[in-house]
Amino acid sequence: MAKQLNLLSTGQVITTALHTEMQRSYLEYAMSVIVGRALPDVRDGLKPVHRRILYAMHELGLTPDRPYRKCARVVGDVLGKYHPHGDQAVYDALVRLVQDFSSRYPLLGGHGNFGSVDNDPPAAMRYTETRLAPIGHEGMLTEIGEETVEFIGNFDNSQQEPTVLPAQLPFLLLNGCTGIAVGMATNIPPHNLGELVDGLIALIDQPDLTDEKLLDLIPGPDFPTGGEIVGDTGIREAYITGKGSIVLRGVSTVEEIPGGKGSKKRTAIIVTELPYQVNKAGWIEKVAELVNQGRLQGISDLRDESDREGMRVVIELKRDTNPQEVLQNLYHQTALQTNFGAILLAIVDGQPRQLSLRQLLLEFLNFREQTLNRRYSYELGKAESRLHIVEGLLKALSHVDAVIEILRQSADGSTAKISLCSRLDLSEVQADAILAMPLRRLTSLEQQNLQREFSELSEQIALLQRLLSDRRELLKALKKDLRSLKRKYGDSRRTKLSLDQSIKALEKPRGRGAEEPKTKGAEEFAENIQPLEPAEAAILEFTHRGYLRRLQPGKKLKTENGLPDHDFIIQTNFTDTHKELLVLTSGGKLYPVKVGDIPQTTGRSPRGTPLITLLTSTAQGTQEPVVSRFLLPENLDTQQLILLTKQGRIKRLSLGELTNLTRRGITILKLKDDDELLLTQFTKPGEHLILASSGGRLLKFAINDEQLPIMGRTAMGLQAFRLLKYQQMVGCVSSSQADHLLLVTEEGYGKRLPINQLKSVNRGDLGTQSFKFVNKTDNLAGMVNAIASAEVALVTNKERIVRIPTETIPILSREGKGESIIQLNRDEKVVTVIEVRS
Repeated sequence: MAKQLNLLSTGQVITTALHTEMQRSYLEYAMSVIVGRALPDVRDGLKPVHRRILYAMHELGLTPDRPYRKCARVVGDVLGKYHPHGDQAVYDALVRLVQDFSSRYPLLGGHGNFGSVDNDPPAAMRYTETRLAPIGHEGMLTEIGEETVEFIGNFDNSQQEPTVLPAQLPFLLLNGCTGIAVGMATNIPPHNLGELVDGLIALIDQPDLTDEKLLDLIPGPDFPTGGEIVGDTGIREAYITGKGSIVLRGVSTVEEIPGGKGSKKRTAIIVTELPYQVNKAGWIEKVAELVNQGRLQGISDLRDESDREGMRVVIELKRDTNPQEVLQNLYHQTALQTNFGAILLAIVDGQPRQLSLRQLLLEFLNFREQTLNRRYSYELGKAESRLHIVEGLLKALSHVDAVIEILRQSADGSTAKISLCSRLDLSEVQADAILAMPLRRLTSLEQQNLQREFSELSEQIALLQRLLSDRRELLKALKKDLRSLKRKYGDSRRTKLSLDQSIKALEKPRGRGAEEPKTKGAEEFAENIQPLEPAEAAILEFTHRGYLRRLQPGKKLKTENGLPDHDFIIQTNFTDTHKELLVLTSGGKLYPVKVGDIPQTTGRSPRGTPLITLLTSTAQGTQEPVVSRFLLPENLDTQQLILLTKQGRIKRLSLGELTNLTRRGITILKLKDDDELLLTQFTKPGEHLILASSGGRLLKFAINDEQLPIMGRTAMGLQAFRLLKYQQMVGCVSSSQADHLLLVTEEGYGKRLPINQLKSVNRGDLGTQSFKFVNKTDNLAGMVNAIASAEVALVTNKERIVRIPTETIPILSREGKGESIIQLNRDEKVVTVIEVRS
């Protein structure tokens, strides 16, 4: 029989109270969960599992230009090297990094089924493939090999892993984060990249920037699934205190849809966007359940018409049902309106801290400054080492006879090295480099290359020393990097902001029985119904940079008030809140926007709202630029719409085709694959249309059914202009709007041309040469009407804008070369000509 072990007879026994040991052990466990699993680091915005996935993929070489690899391979590497936990937990974390409806800017690219907004599960890891997304690779990992961050041993000390990734953007705010730790939780909403970069640059320039100005630059979260934020109280509270409740609604419109055979049109509520993290299939099931239980009245049919173009849930209403009443009930009883409880909690210096928006941005800037210092110090050390070697090689080449003599007389390499150091005053590193130098380095071309490398290294070292010694230069470099990333990866806002305090959000019931709404009397229920508001007069102002301002006539801002230097008003319309604004993109797609849904511009956000953010998520995803925006006239029979493409195809469209549009929009022009819509023009029968090509040719023809018949929405249009090789259309104006045309070339030459000098010809002709270029390489940049009381804005490829009074530009004949009207820099040319009316 084996002897019983006597563990207490040897060593020291420490008597500990049970409650003390339990308290200590639980605190250690809690801190381990907080720091090691559940909460993100404030610097790179990642939890350890996400950081390990990204670093493992970086080591595997899964860059955006390489083929996709199986997710099972990535998960295996992460488990075996860095994260000794369950494979399903690692795969779930990887899937969220791929899903574009979970992350605002996904860090990984995926190939295969990674789930959907209907809560469909992703395919197994053996089927799906992944690689780093461009923003994940450039924004997280490009600087990791430059000693920018600390490395520690992994769980078995067999590998090294980074404690933090050298993030170049505040990914904690870009993609947000959700995590439940022990005794605390974090719930950070995602944001728009462009807005965050603007906020960071403002804090660099003005460290004491007020909260009001910071909130103007970063007005609120930007969720990947769109939606609408109602009111700004929760946003302000979350941004200033680090904790707040943000009311988030889905986006819906009321439409008239065709009924069955012989039946009238029916009213329907169309839901195109749901709040963040709301399961569409689950929400539809909940609505159906409430209808069947009789708790949701007025709904006759419910169906999901979503497709690849976007979400579309149709809720058909019974006759004589108030759509606003049904909407309010949907907000109150379903997840069409939710409260996003924001908690800005992250790990700072190894400790969990609740931070304000300003503190989060400053923590990132501090980390980014430290990273740049380490990176530049590393690059400086490398450059100085290389310069030292190049100096030695150049010295050897200038004393090549002495070097050859030393090598001939030396018995071995060690002797040669000692002789070189003593006779030519070289260091050991330089002597080693000379001994390893191949004979081809003795050629004159190689000597020139070494001399050029010496000059480049000297300049690089001077630059790095300036960056490291002058903090202002370092911050300039930081701002330059941020602007570069904004240009590459910035996009339009998806989530609308309805910050008007006049919008009343219904509070959801809380606590037990929250699913069961309280029974209300008729009077109490009627108080919560928002009746249709009467039409209000409105002024719409459109800017060159794509912003839209809605103003009250009595409170109109000064024309350019609140706009940055590189932006200006290009169009103004007077309308009311019941009218529809029509927005036309370069792909020929027309979208309606109700004027009443446009956020009202106030002194707090004088720049307005990006016009593209008012369209559907599908329209924003195509990234097609807006070509035109207009309001329909009261009498649709008096005018038609002219559509002109870059390749010279033209179409005349009846305005009656543009009524009763749904939010999803319609296609009004069929285009070839390599063509796009360029210009639009309202016109009347009997007028003349004038077209301009980049070769300086103008074509004038009458608008009638013979020259330009009215065509349907699906038509491609007719050939308007016989373009020569490498030319495209640059202008389209109506002859009734002015007596002169203004022509401007890419090299900055301009002139005014009387319209009566142009003869009327047939559509499809070659046109008349109407501009004699000073240089053969010059091209016509644009043509607009030359109105005496107006200005013309010239936009260059360097994003410089110059405004010139039209009257100062000379009137010349068709043979005139024009005069230089703008001073251009090297490699600069005029790309856009815009008429600006005062």
